[in-house]
Amino acid sequence: MKRVAKNLLFCSVGRRGELIKNFKASLNTQARIIATDCSQFAPALYFADKPYIVPRIEDPSYLTVLLNICKAENIKAITTFIDPEIEILSKNRNIFEEIGIEVLVPYAETATLCFDKYKLYQHAVKHNIPTILTYDDIEEFKNAYTNGRAVLPVFVKPRTGSGSVGARKVKNLKELEQRMAEDSSLIIQKHMTGFDIDADVYVDTISKKAVRIFSKKKLESKIGGATKTISFKDEMLVETIQNIIKTLNFNGPIDVDFFYENGVYYLSEINPRFGGAYLHAYGAGVDFVKCIINNLQGFENAPDFYSYDNGIVMMMYDSVVIRKENELAK
Repeated sequence: MKRVAKNLLFCSVGRRGELIKNFKASLNTQARIIATDCSQFAPALYFADKPYIVPRIEDPSYLTVLLNICKAENIKAITTFIDPEIEILSKNRNIFEEIGIEVLVPYAETATLCFDKYKLYQHAVKHNIPTILTYDDIEEFKNAYTNGRAVLPVFVKPRTGSGSVGARKVKNLKELEQRMAEDSSLIIQKHMTGFDIDADVYVDTISKKAVRIFSKKKLESKIGGATKTISFKDEMLVETIQNIIKTLNFNGPIDVDFFYENGVYYLSEINPRFGGAYLHAYGAGVDFVKCIINNLQGFENAPDFYSYDNGIVMMMYDSVVIRKENELAK
């Protein structure tokens, strides 16, 4: 009996060439990787088995183009590497599921919560999840500051978006008022001084439980994420993540950020996709692609949270893709 390939579609792949290379290594000949981007100059396209140039995600024809690719390439699972596209796939989950495609993003309400960092903060408070004290506007902060419930410095960042663009430490009230007047999309957070922690998590598409967790401390971060990290294992962090997962509705890979202070893991944000530093997890032997293939074959993954070593260091570096102009994806 001929085995039907379970090809995977990764959207908006951008610069994530190393991720695509790792996924191909895991799949071997089990499936093909199809990649899309709106730019023919996205280097990760050229590591996939087949690249497609597609419209921008806000284009009215975008979903139709994706569906046509899915049908042409026998796609069995779809996901994205960028935050703004997560809600698009989530809200249109049914049109993919109708043709037998697993959509590896959270369900709609959870996708919205994760994209809006203040809504996620409110959700965490409601469910007694330790999280970073956050203010939605300058007046709310000033009231708390005047009454001794808030202190300076603080940290400001966009309420929505990705890549840490616009995020910065603010030392005094005058600067804070200026920053908030210039950009009303910012939220204000307590400035955390503990360890910056990142966890790659795979939520099984059948059990809806976390079945893989890879934890790492950030040693260096630049715009877009962590560039140097070191692995560690902690049962308390695993329990914290499991408690968070119970309150939301994820499906597949997620990237969870914490600050560790005074013996507590404080939730910072959740990016419900492959994180840029998932490369570390993969290099340490924590393979989410095998979990995806198991799920697509109808098998539930058993939980395994500690099958990697402490003290494994990841150090990112730059590389390049060289192609002739007439060899670029069309």
